[in-house]
Amino acid sequence: MNVLKQLLSDRAASLGAAIILGLVLIAILAPWIAPYPEDVTAFHLSERLQPPSAEHLFGTDRMGSDVFSRILFGARITISIAVIAVGVSVVIGVPIGLVAGYYGGFGGGFLMRTSDVFLAVPQIVLAIAIAQTLGPSVENVILALSLTYWPFWARLVYAETNTLKKQTFVEAAKALGASDYRVMVLHILPNTASAIIVRTSIGMGATILTAAALGFLGLGAPPPTPEWGRTISEAREYLPEAWWYAAAPGLAIFLVVMGFNLLGDGLRDILDPKLRKGSR
Repeated sequence: MNVLKQLLSDRAASLGAAIILGLVLIAILAPWIAPYPEDVTAFHLSERLQPPSAEHLFGTDRMGSDVFSRILFGARITISIAVIAVGVSVVIGVPIGLVAGYYGGFGGGFLMRTSDVFLAVPQIVLAIAIAQTLGPSVENVILALSLTYWPFWARLVYAETNTLKKQTFVEAAKALGASDYRVMVLHILPNTASAIIVRTSIGMGATILTAAALGFLGLGAPPPTPEWGRTISEAREYLPEAWWYAAAPGLAIFLVVMGFNLLGDGLRDILDPKLRKGSR
């Protein structure tokens, strides 16, 4: 409750949380709030590339479909990709970092060197290579992002665990006969939760941006799926005349990524004791 109060008192973090909440509500309610829900798959060639108006808030695209309606449904794809990809990355990276940091030695070193191999190549480059190999689809985008993003959590938890295992409360738990599994899960992992939450919040924004980049390159969901990155790619041919075609999904990506970054920065200020202490 104290964390929530501090979060609400931070204007930037509150704005970020409001944007994210709005995105979730839009994704859930898209079939009911979209003015033309059938335009996700339907085409109206006689109405193609119409400018914004009362009838079409964000205009229409090259196939005559309502851009606003497609943006709303695209929020579902965005949330699905981000949540699943980040969730898988956390499930893979956190245990690896925890085990490697706790035990160390050759096994821990091997796990960290493996993560270094992934980190040696920029994530976007590696994700493009994997998505290009697997072919364009939402599932392959999620797989590409998950395989390239887990080392960030592994490195984070490794560093935290390597420090925490030397603390007095861990030594006391061992002295009382607690097993290694109990020490890691009940004593060390909860103390890394703050760092994991902050990394996850910021990572959601980065994942959405990378997924949009893959879609822009034609490696994301195939048409007519209303994926934001692909929509911007399709709109390039009609710039600058049909500016609304690219502006709408671009603005959506900007707002969502900004929302996650603002929330992540706010959570970092609240949950990271070292940062709070250093800012005094």
